[in-house]
Amino acid sequence: MTEAPTSPAALSPGSEPGGPLIDWLRVAELRDEIGGEDFDEVVALFLTEVQATLDRLPAHAESLQDLSEQLHFLKGSTLNLGFARLSTLCEAGELAITAGLGAPLDPELLRRCYARSREEFLAQLPELRAA
Repeated sequence: MTEAPTSPAALSPGSEPGGPLIDWLRVAELRDEIGGEDFDEVVALFLTEVQATLDRLPAHAESLQDLSEQLHFLKGSTLNLGFARLSTLCEAGELAITAGLGAPLDPELLRRCYARSREEFLAQLPELRAA
């Protein structure tokens, strides 16, 4: 049985949730919904947009509203393609800002989680395509 991701509210600053990096059921569901050819296009666009957004995240947020919007975009994008752990981290950061706790999330934590998630995703992608 797959471990469920940690609730965003339960994360402390700088910590990473447990659970799988990738929700493979969601990935397969998306592929079935849009078809194999469109799926490859969506994956390429997703990886480009998420990387660009992560690259823009500042070390220290000047505008919490802007950071919250970036985290919201990342949360939705990553959840849609099954990057479960990264989505949970983004949600935790967004909730912290909404609760008035500032920006306790280290952008490097997000970047590292994305890099690991991307590596696992791309390694398993040929297997998913063959299914």
